[in-house]
Amino acid sequence: MTGRVSRTFAVGVALAVVAVTLAPVAYAVVSGFRTTGQLAADPVALPDPWVLTNYTSVLTSSSFWRMTLNSTLIGVVTTALVVVTGVMAAYALSRYEFRGREVLYTLFTLGLLFPLTVAILPLFLLLRDLDLTSSPLGVALPQAAFALPMTIVILRPFLRALPDELEDAAAVDGCSRLGFFWRIALPLSMPALVTVGVLAFVASWNAYMLPLLVLDQESAYTLPLGVATFSTQYTQDTAAVLAFTSMAMLPALLFFLLAERRIVGGLTGAVKG
Repeated sequence: MTGRVSRTFAVGVALAVVAVTLAPVAYAVVSGFRTTGQLAADPVALPDPWVLTNYTSVLTSSSFWRMTLNSTLIGVVTTALVVVTGVMAAYALSRYEFRGREVLYTLFTLGLLFPLTVAILPLFLLLRDLDLTSSPLGVALPQAAFALPMTIVILRPFLRALPDELEDAAAVDGCSRLGFFWRIALPLSMPALVTVGVLAFVASWNAYMLPLLVLDQESAYTLPLGVATFSTQYTQDTAAVLAFTSMAMLPALLFFLLAERRIVGGLTGAVKG
């Protein structure tokens, strides 16, 4: 009886958290089908009638698709850098014995306590000296660097959990350490690779402060900057702002939901390792 009550309570808490989390998203999406006058008259009512002009104006806007392309480009570059460099660093820290290995790993874990906002000013000065402002690389490179600690923390347990016997058997068959990494370690660590890739892409898609400082040309703006610009230009048209915001966040939200199971599996494996 106590177990059933506990499960019921846990389910109730989970549903409450889901409702609190999804309510603002649902409100923004649905309110985009209303007019500003309807929102002012009754902010929480359903659209009556449903208005499609807010979303059609966003979807037919060239600036929206340009910002979407910019966000996608930066997100893909960031994700590729994070996954490639992260898995190589994690492999070395998990499968190789060398002096200072644990100290180096501790330094990476301490990077989790070092937020991007702390280094934003010297980072901007460095990117300016390297002439990387208004460039996708000026955003992607720092994002990848600050995502590496989490990536290594997730990937190292996966790679470390691979049995030594498996590597010995591969060596007997003539497989080098690099071959073991490429042919065996990477496929077996795919759930963790997907996890860190999705987390890096979503974080890059939602990034605001770094693109705000680095991208000084509107043609290079990402969607978060586009939302801020659109909100400033159409501050009186609340419904249009909500429609633009909904379209900006839906791609990352759908991408995250589609990869949810792999993310949970990757994080579970990291905890077990």
